[in-house]
Amino acid sequence: MTAQILATLLPVFLIAGCGTLYGRYRTPDIRGMNTLNMELFVPMLVFAVLADGQAPLEEYVGLALAGAVVVLGSGLLLWPLVKWLRLEPKTFLPPMMFNNSGNMGIPLLLLAFGEAALPAAVVLFIVEMLLHFSVGLYMLSPQTPLWRLLRMPIVLASIAGLGVNLAGVPLPGWLLEALHMLGGVCIPLLLFALGVRMLDIDFGDWKTGLLGALLCPFSGLVLAAPLVWLLGLDGLQAAALWVFAALPPAVLNYLVAEQYRQEPHKVASLVLIGNLGSLVVIPVVLAVVFAHVHSGAS
Repeated sequence: MTAQILATLLPVFLIAGCGTLYGRYRTPDIRGMNTLNMELFVPMLVFAVLADGQAPLEEYVGLALAGAVVVLGSGLLLWPLVKWLRLEPKTFLPPMMFNNSGNMGIPLLLLAFGEAALPAAVVLFIVEMLLHFSVGLYMLSPQTPLWRLLRMPIVLASIAGLGVNLAGVPLPGWLLEALHMLGGVCIPLLLFALGVRMLDIDFGDWKTGLLGALLCPFSGLVLAAPLVWLLGLDGLQAAALWVFAALPPAVLNYLVAEQYRQEPHKVASLVLIGNLGSLVVIPVVLAVVFAHVHSGAS
């Protein structure tokens, strides 16, 4: 299982490394690349995941609620510590709240628990993405009116995808295929852009990155423990929540910080070191989850 986890995580670092290597000898337009990703490829991915009906959302209300509490509760839990350490909340808290539920969470859950875990993985991805591009954007720019947030492509894509899913509207296979292909561009492009940005990082902030690598999974797991009991989650849904709670910061945190010019260098450090730290955290969490599953089955 450790080999499978590494097979999921190592491509993240290899693609980012390609971006670093390319950026070392060229000067790509990272801002233009990120704008294209934010306005086209990421919205296409979100709509495709929501609209293709893979997740029967009505069966996962409890899991969706638990995922939302983990995301939002992480920010509330760490807020006093951030203020005490005199860190910038707009820089530090979003990466602690919005985790890598898409390009790491979904494949990791599939590798660990098989196709049966796909609905739970997709539901948690939906919850994290919707909160990231509503609450998360409001955190970075609180003066932005709500109606402007609702006009953003990522939010519109989320609303449209949820509407199609809940209404049970079937979309043509060729259309879904095109949407998945377009949306699939965003993950490697995010990682590649992050790798280019690594060249500009001031590693004098490595202590902040290491702190984030510890606090991100810690806050999520502390919240997940009572939620599993309170909401009566069991089986794959409980296992999915534990893994979701332990995931490192999402690469999208860097993308949003770049767009809002919220210290993207520091956010990139939090994301990179946090994902490196997941090489230790995720195997430990999976070992505990597997032990619990086996003990429950015996």
